[in-house]
Amino acid sequence: MSTKEKNKLGHTGWLTCIVVLALLLLHILPGMRWRGHALRRVDLLSDVRPPKAQPVAEADTSLPPPPAVRPAFADTCRTGMTCIEDYSDSTLRGMTPFYQALDELASHRRHVRIAYLGDSFIEADILTADLREMLQRHYGGCGVGFVPVTSAINEFRPTVRHDFKGWESHSATDSTGFNRSLQGLSGQYFFPSDGAYVELRGQDDYASLLDTCRSASVFFRVRSGGRLTLSARINRGEYITRTFLPSDSLQQMVVEGTIGSVRWTVEQADSAIFYGAAMDDNKGGITLDNFSLRGTTGLSLRRIPVETLRQFNALRPYDLIVLQYGLNVAHEEVNNYAYYVTGMRPVLDSLKQAFPQAGILVVGVGDRDYKDEEGILRTMPCIKSLLRYQQRLAADNAVAFWNLYEAMGGEASMAKLVEADPPQANLDYTHINFRGGHYIAGLLYDVLVYGKQQYDRRRAYEDGL
Repeated sequence: MSTKEKNKLGHTGWLTCIVVLALLLLHILPGMRWRGHALRRVDLLSDVRPPKAQPVAEADTSLPPPPAVRPAFADTCRTGMTCIEDYSDSTLRGMTPFYQALDELASHRRHVRIAYLGDSFIEADILTADLREMLQRHYGGCGVGFVPVTSAINEFRPTVRHDFKGWESHSATDSTGFNRSLQGLSGQYFFPSDGAYVELRGQDDYASLLDTCRSASVFFRVRSGGRLTLSARINRGEYITRTFLPSDSLQQMVVEGTIGSVRWTVEQADSAIFYGAAMDDNKGGITLDNFSLRGTTGLSLRRIPVETLRQFNALRPYDLIVLQYGLNVAHEEVNNYAYYVTGMRPVLDSLKQAFPQAGILVVGVGDRDYKDEEGILRTMPCIKSLLRYQQRLAADNAVAFWNLYEAMGGEASMAKLVEADPPQANLDYTHINFRGGHYIAGLLYDVLVYGKQQYDRRRAYEDGL
């Protein structure tokens, strides 16, 4: 190396200073948007700047006015609790049928069934697993309830060991090849090949009361000209085989006993359509069926034939139907969800027609956070807008409503779950994990039990008049 060559190390220092200065000056630029998304402003000093005061949210006059909650007897809610708002009228399609069913369960053993329909927020039995366990511990019952024939992911639900082979699966979220007239309550249907099987095995790794059950069933339809030979094998013992002929109605095969596992095998399948299997208690108690479908808005429920829903009700009558949707509806640039309310009205009408004995509870969308242009985690404004429309949907259709967003803690509450130790939600600031599911299930369980207590007080007061 030539001794005359200059040392250029100083140039690196000057380049570093220029880059840092440029980044500091970028903070002066106003907020920008790209393809409808707000871009975060560059701020190298964000960690040392004092936090800015949170802006006071102003009322959005574009939203429909909040419904007036008609107070029930002693309409109080414990401090820190977000109670269910029951908008049911004389038709009593809110929480009353569920509370009446619990009364009947206390006086004589009967099934009290809950259908919990939702999107990926409850996928894999998140939230519903813990709610099921809490209710079964309090009111009795066992078993995981309804399970679709197949799953997109092996060992998807920790609440049941699920094995299957030989099925052609169809879902309402499929882009092609889906026949709406064939779908069941889960928004799915399954075609078997000869020898196809589905096996459910109880477990106690995640939740209790799921290791054994006393009744197992499988749901199917045999179309005209077909014939179905079906076998059940309990606890890997002897096969029980039955043959089913064509029928216009939904059919089921039921086996009973102390069941730790059950395998359903299609010995012969001619024009048969399957929907799912279930593990329950044959002596009554709580049954909670999880009907989650990733990517759905809930609007696809209106395309399920009402007659199909009626047939499900004949075999599996529900006392409470919970509808929890919204994650796939909310959009950062949308605040008016009147179209969604219009689309969900036929859903509620169909459910009322098909399940005339059931109460209906609309669960509002939970918190969903994003970082604004200053890099501050906030609730997406569209979440609060959608909640108002969901509340109006429940009020206008005389059913019940629970504000999950408020119950979680309101503004940026999802961020608190993400930052908890250990975390209770995922880094997408949208979905809870199983720890978060346990937390929210506890909130809903407390609200349901408290609501039942208020119902009992109201009944005692009315009986004393």
